[in-house]
Amino acid sequence: MPGTERVEITGPYGDRYDEILTPQAIDLIAVLHAELGPRRAELLAARRRRQAELSAGAMLDFLPETQSIRDDPDWRVAPLAPGLVDRRVEITGPTDKKMTINALNSGANVWLADFEDANTPLWDNMITGQLNLKDALDRTIDYASDEGKEYALRPEEELATIVVRPRGWHLDEKHILIDGQRASGSLVDFALYMAASAQRQLDKGKGPYFYLAKNESHLEARLWNDAFNLAQDALGIPRGTIRATVLIETIPAAFEMEEILYELRDHSAGLNAGRWDYLFSVIKKFRTRGREFVLPERNSVTMTAPFMRAYTELLVKTCHRRGAHAMGGMAAFIPSRRDPEVNAKALAKVREDKTRESQDGFDGSWVAHPDLVPICKEIFDGVLGANPNQIFKLREDVSVTAQDLLAVSKTPGVITEAGLRNDISVALQYLANWLGGNGAVGIFNLMEDAATAEISRSQVWQWIHNDVTLDDGTLVTRDLVERLIDEELSKIRALTGDGFDAERYGQATALFTEVALADDFADFLTIPAYERMP
Repeated sequence: MPGTERVEITGPYGDRYDEILTPQAIDLIAVLHAELGPRRAELLAARRRRQAELSAGAMLDFLPETQSIRDDPDWRVAPLAPGLVDRRVEITGPTDKKMTINALNSGANVWLADFEDANTPLWDNMITGQLNLKDALDRTIDYASDEGKEYALRPEEELATIVVRPRGWHLDEKHILIDGQRASGSLVDFALYMAASAQRQLDKGKGPYFYLAKNESHLEARLWNDAFNLAQDALGIPRGTIRATVLIETIPAAFEMEEILYELRDHSAGLNAGRWDYLFSVIKKFRTRGREFVLPERNSVTMTAPFMRAYTELLVKTCHRRGAHAMGGMAAFIPSRRDPEVNAKALAKVREDKTRESQDGFDGSWVAHPDLVPICKEIFDGVLGANPNQIFKLREDVSVTAQDLLAVSKTPGVITEAGLRNDISVALQYLANWLGGNGAVGIFNLMEDAATAEISRSQVWQWIHNDVTLDDGTLVTRDLVERLIDEELSKIRALTGDGFDAERYGQATALFTEVALADDFADFLTIPAYERMP
């Protein structure tokens, strides 16, 4: 593979990889790492220190050292960028060919092209995904299914705006070494897209746009802002061309929303309520703090829970005060053509969820399936009318305290054996697919990704380590979970039949046991999972 004196590419070479792994892209990766690599390491160490403090009894609060930023009424983020003025419906999904075409054709305003939670970071996925985005911008992409169905792009004006989600700061790219050390997955994904596709986006009158995942502080946002300036300077693109929406999907970030917008203000496109990772973050950060921070089973935790209402309303107020978009959360339901009753109930929940978001002041929301685009669009059309957004809705009625954001114990719901079994089954099925190269998996009529798998395994860990009992009085123990793993595997084997991959499910079971039953809590299941793939 091509490289430089400092950069070694160890991944296998595939067809057209040279169009992505260009000398310009490799040089940009090297520049970003030279300037930002040490700070990235320091910020990841700061995460570990904060976790130790929380586990020892500390509590989160708004930062006193940034009070002046929050109190200053005058600053605003950059003006809305072309292609990101109206974002009433956004669809998410991985960057394989079929999804690329379907998402761009879906009728959504924006497609979140996902190299993160809905993707498995196989080397081939990461490079061919970049090729698919490049080909989509060149309008040279097409796809034919095994059944002979052909997919092609609609006219340019009907396509969604591409917004790329790179991997989070915690993930490495083990196939690219810089001075012998693994590269940052975040910087690799960002640099490859900038080198291959930024100018193509600009030529279409838009620009290189990004969703930033798993951020935990305004200092991490500052690191991204510096990456943007370095890349724009290296590629001869004016500063401020890049725009980024930050997912507020960790509870520490919820206490720094204004500061995150401020750090990225010349490049900011707003904030998103990343609800599933947010639940995972709450569990992870307070996993040893007893029943006060134990959530009910995952499917009973809704956006009406007091601590979730506080987080989302504060997000809308914060964004609109600074002239930024506030984007709603994911509707993960997968419509079923075989079960009209399940369909009707789920669609009613989707409609209720999107109605609440639109009335709360969100400027748009996410869906995981093209069939949900019309519902989301209809609901936001009803609130927005001819307006492209409702940033003018300032929500001055909202007042949220630190105690409101931390009111986890007020969440209604129970923990049942069925809920425990669901966590186990979903995690096993998802991990088996993830290890096979698929990061967006339909399970029980929901589109599961790494975030929902994280909720499942972290709940099991927390319940075991906090002496939680089920609603029938049964204590959740390691022995109980091991028995249920065997029983749920048997159900999966029976349902799958001849297609059951015993080796893959053996790997998934070993991985689930490692991240759900070990004494030490793994920060992200994707880190040990990544070591299990080539």
